[in-house]
Amino acid sequence: MKRIAGLAKIFLAICMACCASAYAEVGVTSNSIVIGQSAALSGPAMELGNGMRDGAMAYFEHVNNQGGVFGRKIILKSLDDGYEADRAAANTKHLIEKEGAFSLFGYVGTPTSNAALAAVNQARIPFFAPFTGASSLRDPFNRNVFNIRASYMEETEKIIEHIATLTMTRVAVFYQNDAYGKAGLEGVTRALKKRNLEVVSTATVERNSTDVAEAVNKIKASNPQAVVMISAYTSCAEFIKAMLAQDSHPLFWNISFVGSQALANKLGKDARGVLISQVMPAPWNDITLVAKEYKKLYAKDSSHLPDYVSLEGYVAAKIFVEGLRRAGPNLTRENFIKALESQPIDAGGFRVKFDNNNHNGSSFVDLTVIAKDGRFLR
Repeated sequence: MKRIAGLAKIFLAICMACCASAYAEVGVTSNSIVIGQSAALSGPAMELGNGMRDGAMAYFEHVNNQGGVFGRKIILKSLDDGYEADRAAANTKHLIEKEGAFSLFGYVGTPTSNAALAAVNQARIPFFAPFTGASSLRDPFNRNVFNIRASYMEETEKIIEHIATLTMTRVAVFYQNDAYGKAGLEGVTRALKKRNLEVVSTATVERNSTDVAEAVNKIKASNPQAVVMISAYTSCAEFIKAMLAQDSHPLFWNISFVGSQALANKLGKDARGVLISQVMPAPWNDITLVAKEYKKLYAKDSSHLPDYVSLEGYVAAKIFVEGLRRAGPNLTRENFIKALESQPIDAGGFRVKFDNNNHNGSSFVDLTVIAKDGRFLR
């Protein structure tokens, strides 16, 4: 009988182990957590995708070198979508179905993030820290989506508020002809309407294109005092250069998605005086603890130069890891979501707060201008 009882205990243990294995969370093993990213790693927006990935990897590698989270190392699988929605949709399906990702992380762009949402909702997989401020990722509330950056509505409101303090009333909008550009246009239009003003002219550029000649002619003809640009760094740089070449000198305003350092690099000497709203603290100084530690870890690779995009990737990774720690050793998507919603997270001077009705973690917006020497001044 003792032998039978012993065999029964062994059989029960095996059954429990099998059940635990059968019901283990997707993408989670005893020693790893797989997360997936689709971003522009090539093409005209590649500096955004590579910056977001490399900034995140600087923190994930630091955590992995310390033993991971409850013994699990974080594996980030990044796929290139070239900033094209159809490729992002295909990548998302692959990451969920083939790679078995626990969570999706750090997608870059509005059209690409929007393209992932159907699969995200079907799989009920966390979609963490997309590099976009579009309302489509915020309204209506989606329990799977966590935004760590301010919205485009908040950025454009801050920009128009500044323009209004200068008593400027003639504002034009140059925008990318897709969901991203239209989201920014809506923000500018709403902020102007709040002040009983209207956009004096609009012009578009296609995604991943630098054909801005028609847009320049149209906006120049409206004689704007300020132009708010809602596009990526390549097209914005071409637009600014072409306007200046035609002796048109309005204030040039960009929102954070433009890729600040990439824009400054493309503009060269023409960068002076260009203004950009930011949703992260300044990455070059030690005012915030997170910027200080980011510089230390990110700059381990001599090819890495601090900028806003990679800092955002780093901050996103740090907040993500804190969510994993709060979820505890028995990691599931459900307890990860609940852990993020439990209380505010301070990443070191950059604070986010999620709850079960709101996953928009931050409303921080800063305003910067590119100086003569290429530095960014607040």
